[in-house]
Amino acid sequence: MKYRPLGNTGLQVSEVGMGCEGFSEDNYAMAKELFDAAEELGINYFDLYASDPEVRAAVGEALKGRRDKFLIQSHICSVWKDGQYLRTRKLDEVKAGFEEMMSLLQTDYLDVGMLHYCDAERDWDTIVANGILDYAKELKAQGRIRHIGLSSHNPLVALKAVETGDIEVLMFSVNPCYDLQPADEDVEEIWADRNYEGQLTNMDPDRQRLYEECQKRGVGITVMKAFAGGELLTENKIAGVSLTVNQCIAYALSRPAVATILAGAHSVDQLRQSAAYSDAPAEEKDYAAALASFPRVSWVGQCMYCSHCEPCVARIDIASVTKFLNLTDDGKNIPETVREHYKVLDHHAGECIQCGACETRCPFGVAIRDNMRRAEEVFGY
Repeated sequence: MKYRPLGNTGLQVSEVGMGCEGFSEDNYAMAKELFDAAEELGINYFDLYASDPEVRAAVGEALKGRRDKFLIQSHICSVWKDGQYLRTRKLDEVKAGFEEMMSLLQTDYLDVGMLHYCDAERDWDTIVANGILDYAKELKAQGRIRHIGLSSHNPLVALKAVETGDIEVLMFSVNPCYDLQPADEDVEEIWADRNYEGQLTNMDPDRQRLYEECQKRGVGITVMKAFAGGELLTENKIAGVSLTVNQCIAYALSRPAVATILAGAHSVDQLRQSAAYSDAPAEEKDYAAALASFPRVSWVGQCMYCSHCEPCVARIDIASVTKFLNLTDDGKNIPETVREHYKVLDHHAGECIQCGACETRCPFGVAIRDNMRRAEEVFGY
């Protein structure tokens, strides 16, 4: 298993993490089986959005004696009321739900306390106005949560929250289908069939901006719905053909700021299949050819960070140079972290000999030589 920094939190997280979808199965016995497998596989990060007390209790039992081996991302504002799940914005319910969660998990702290499911701007305003964000800050000051997160499907709302500087981790839906859809307060719209029937062009710019802003600010992204609920593994909405687990994971992990994919698993075998990504050969992770073949999507000019342009004659890491260039606000501002990350690359854009071999291999028609010239101008070498 490979590990990545979770933004600026200081946490190192397994690039394949674990969702909680299967924890309730087999009368909740699956929770321990999945945690046993996760420990064996080197998976150290998991998400717990479910508020079912029996699920939380099963996770608490599964963590006994090995709390230090796992990083917990669990959700504030996801509570259990009248025998069912509720997303609440009432501060008293949030507080009671948090205390119950901590008791059931048998832990003194969460590594990431996730403000749960915010897809509308007015909902974010309610989180702030009702004191829920302040409550999360209090919990952080007390050491009961180490970092504050937010889960969302709406790039504009997520960006507004990230720009406050209070959000350290963003849980967001990332896959090649959803990335084509514009922001909407109704989460159902990103997977509605009708929205994939016509011609689509490249990644939605608000999503691209969100990922890049998170990278610049050091906000780590944890990915939900990397497989679109399994739909991308069968016949997806765009191409009518399936992608593989490895292709979906590779796509999400190549987006700026992404640290880990929270793979939902209904069995140990499914979890092992996702975890096998780390040791899979490069050709099994290659998503570029599949995306380029989608008949109703034009990806022309959009760098997908797939590295098909390499090997470079000058040994430049073209995908990284392009990503850092995209993080500079069109050259007007270079964040310090971007400048430093660019600096430590083994080779820089100024070493490009403009041979054009990279452009003959790019599936998306990116003007790579122009990008290298721009990067040299922006960074100075």
